[in-house]
Amino acid sequence: MKQPDGVLAGVSRETEARLRDYLSLLLRWNTRINLIARAEAEVAWARHILDSAQLAPLLPAEPGPLVDLGSGAGFPGLVLALLSGRDTHLVESDRRKCAFLQEAARLLGLTGVTIHPSRIEAARLPLAAIVSARALAPLPTLLGHAHRILSPGGIALFPKGRTATEELTAAAADWTMRIERFPSRTDPDSTILRLSEIRPVSAQA
Repeated sequence: MKQPDGVLAGVSRETEARLRDYLSLLLRWNTRINLIARAEAEVAWARHILDSAQLAPLLPAEPGPLVDLGSGAGFPGLVLALLSGRDTHLVESDRRKCAFLQEAARLLGLTGVTIHPSRIEAARLPLAAIVSARALAPLPTLLGHAHRILSPGGIALFPKGRTATEELTAAAADWTMRIERFPSRTDPDSTILRLSEIRPVSAQA
């Protein structure tokens, strides 16, 4: 099947098959608990699986764990764990969603995935090479979490919709950072922010 803009170019058939198994599990669980908006399988494939997978080429080459905040049904954290092989920590406060994440990680054979059934502020996390979050909170809030969790030299990957520029402007009052912007390959109205050197403005005084 043709992928939008070759999002899965270079991904093995075996890995794509595992992603489709993950989607099938998600759609079965979604009839019992609300994981994603109800959608046809191929719509969900593009909206969630491919939208998450497009972040994989933006991961740094340096080793280190990935922490995904507000993981929900595992986007983008579980997809990135499969595509990158990194130790990955998924933070999700809803225990029903955590049960799904446990089953999905088992199905995908991801032994390096740790699930934290906790609020972000209370989770005991390692210093991360990457922090990711999708459709979780405004950028100023995300930057506070990222600054606390990231190791020196770490990066944050935050997909954002039409409000990306406004959120960057709002964040500039309290945060400095190096900003890289990448157009989404699955949604023309969306942008992927790759942020590094995140520091509070007060630290610059």
